[in-house]
Amino acid sequence: MIYFFIVASFAIAILLGRMLIPYILLVTFKRRLFDPIDPRKTHTGHIPRLGGVSFAPIQCCLLTLAVLMLYKFDYVDFHHKTPTLIPMFLLLMCGLVLLFMVGIADDLIGVSYKRKFVAQIIAASLLPLSGLWINDLYGIMKITYLSPWVGMPLTVFLVVLIMNAVNLIDGIDGLCSGLITAGSITLGGLFVYNHAWLHAIFAFITAGILIPFFYYNVFGASRRRHRIFMGDTGSLTLGFSISFMAISYTTNNQQIMPFSEGAIVVAFSTVLIPVFDVARVMLWRFRHGKPIFKPDRNHIHHKFLRIGLSHHSAMLLILLMAFLFGLFNIVMVEYISNNVVLLLDVVLWISFNCWFDKLEQKIITRRRSVEEKQKQKEIESEFQTTQVPQTVKL
Repeated sequence: MIYFFIVASFAIAILLGRMLIPYILLVTFKRRLFDPIDPRKTHTGHIPRLGGVSFAPIQCCLLTLAVLMLYKFDYVDFHHKTPTLIPMFLLLMCGLVLLFMVGIADDLIGVSYKRKFVAQIIAASLLPLSGLWINDLYGIMKITYLSPWVGMPLTVFLVVLIMNAVNLIDGIDGLCSGLITAGSITLGGLFVYNHAWLHAIFAFITAGILIPFFYYNVFGASRRRHRIFMGDTGSLTLGFSISFMAISYTTNNQQIMPFSEGAIVVAFSTVLIPVFDVARVMLWRFRHGKPIFKPDRNHIHHKFLRIGLSHHSAMLLILLMAFLFGLFNIVMVEYISNNVVLLLDVVLWISFNCWFDKLEQKIITRRRSVEEKQKQKEIESEFQTTQVPQTVKL
């Protein structure tokens, strides 16, 4: 019966998302609530950016109904875990509602990054307040147990980091929703394997609401008014959701799931690409004296677009990278230590970026050379056509 509830939650989330998005499109076009066009954006048409409005309400409603049904009909024995799990999910929904309101305000009228940062810290602080925080590093840097004075601030920092990383990587069609969908399904499968049923239901609800959005975001036609962006409303709530799932899998708490030696590496593999990318961008800005929080076009998807790839090709390649990193980590933690796996991740990421920077520079140089030759030919051709022939006197 519990498997039926998981599948039903996933299917109903897809159905509700499919029903809500057309209404959101209708309202946004009537009220002309479009994503602004500026040099940093990759789109040129009028496209709504309120697709994320459908995420948090569906998550909260379906999760509440699932918990009510499971407890009411006693399909699974949760009673001994109730004091641990219920506060976590109640404050999870509180955080989703807070970020939902801040996101809508930002998408409609704009909110300064300082106020958004404060809201993110408040939402992230709800997880340690509920009893969910990173209490074990599983041997990373030879550290195992973490005291609350260290683990709780670390949890808040990581949640804020992941929310911003997810927000910043939402730059091309399907990338953010694809990454979070893949991460939710991966963590959902791990929760099912470890009999963490409530977490599994929440993970598959999150994946379910993203499938119809992914279709409208990637395959929707702008001229038919079927294309939509998620906006900050979506990216903030999705970042908080995937943070909750990753930290739940990471925390060493038998009330959630059994102990696993590589839990911390496996859990955060689902957000490795966004986190690595935002760390690289922040370091680049610091080294070049640029404002740390000022948006630019230096993210990984911008780099793929600059070498001439289409939006869909760039999205698929980044999703493939995320899949390979996740698969590598899930397999390797069974054979080598967490420290070595993380070191290999960093080395692979740095090596890829160094190689890609050289490739990008080579392609740009070649493109400029071709453009200069073409321009020179056009100048010579124009000169020959405008040259007046001399008359010969007899």
